[in-house]
Amino acid sequence: MPSSLSPEELDALARRRANAKLGWYLHAVMFVLVNAVIFALSRYAFGSRPWSVYPLLGWGVGLALHGISVFLLGTGSGLRERMVQREREALQRRQNRP
Repeated sequence: MPSSLSPEELDALARRRANAKLGWYLHAVMFVLVNAVIFALSRYAFGSRPWSVYPLLGWGVGLALHGISVFLLGTGSGLRERMVQREREALQRRQNRP
């Protein structure tokens, strides 16, 4: 992360990171609630066959990837910042062409 961020840029970055984390927490809560309902339906309404494991696994993979993107590769990570910097420089070069 560049060390020359203005206070406004630091605030914007902090807000993006906090929003990304809150988004993951909301995703995790919904995962638990919805899968609990699906499990209950599978167990008590549609017989004993454990079909609820399939949506649980699929959504679990999605939740894990979301977590990786937020907590390991999240806003402000070195890789993302370098990519943004490269894109910014490319756009500035295009803009400065006659």
